[in-house]
Amino acid sequence: MAHPIQEGFIPFKGYKTWYRIVGEGEEPGKLPLLALHGGPGACHDYLESLDAMADTGRRVIYYDQLGCGLSHLDQPRPEMWTVDLYVEEVDVVRQALGLDRIHLLGQSWGGMLAMEYMIRQPQGVASVTIASSPASMIQWVEEANKLRDQLPPDVQAALLKHEAAGTTDDPEYAQAMQVFYDRHVCRIVPNPEYVSRSFAKLAQHPEVYYTMNGPSEFHVIGTLKHWDIIPQLGKINAPTLVTSGKYDEATPVIAQTVHNGIRGSEWVLFENSSHTAHAEEAERYMQVLGDFIRKHE
Repeated sequence: MAHPIQEGFIPFKGYKTWYRIVGEGEEPGKLPLLALHGGPGACHDYLESLDAMADTGRRVIYYDQLGCGLSHLDQPRPEMWTVDLYVEEVDVVRQALGLDRIHLLGQSWGGMLAMEYMIRQPQGVASVTIASSPASMIQWVEEANKLRDQLPPDVQAALLKHEAAGTTDDPEYAQAMQVFYDRHVCRIVPNPEYVSRSFAKLAQHPEVYYTMNGPSEFHVIGTLKHWDIIPQLGKINAPTLVTSGKYDEATPVIAQTVHNGIRGSEWVLFENSSHTAHAEEAERYMQVLGDFIRKHE
């Protein structure tokens, strides 16, 4: 079903945060869904299969985090890219768009951001969905390296060579990374158009990703390298759904850690997915998400 779409910019820190709203309003008793994209440094595009949630009688709201996608800066300022900045931006977006009561969904880094946000116990969040996100980058790297060890030897050798030499911008490194991505990020090859679009935009404006993460999903040398909120997960006080894929780079061990840490949370493992279950098993994902949200309005 086609829904009206509204787009615009919200002033933030002297810059502008771009947003996109799908749908016109809420049916009685329904609440809007606010989606936080991953990266860090990606953009909202790859989440667009969630537009289907507008069919359940609610708006779906996306925004590109500052420095990302349509909110990119002409002169990047790496010292700005902090967890606190992005937590503050969630509130700025909510206030600007009048989102007093919401369901919140964060995917990958967006889920890390959602957990950071929820630890601060904000008002008006009826439910949270944490999609394929770690609560610790230390655990993330441990798990990524286990997956990396299963890659073909020549692929592993290429990765190691360029990481050691500091030549991770070499096309050979990108090719080797793609093998990992096709197994553990999105198993629909070629990727759906809206997923490819996100990767293309990330390649255009990689500053936030390089600053906070590093050159690849498993070579984490950025500012998030030691990030770990496992001890604080108990502060999250909203109903929580954890989702992940069987082949996910956010491995079942990672999802289990998040699930165990958030009291009363539910965890659904998607058997035919990796890191983007919302795209790889879109229909089932919408069903699971829709059922969960309905229980908590």
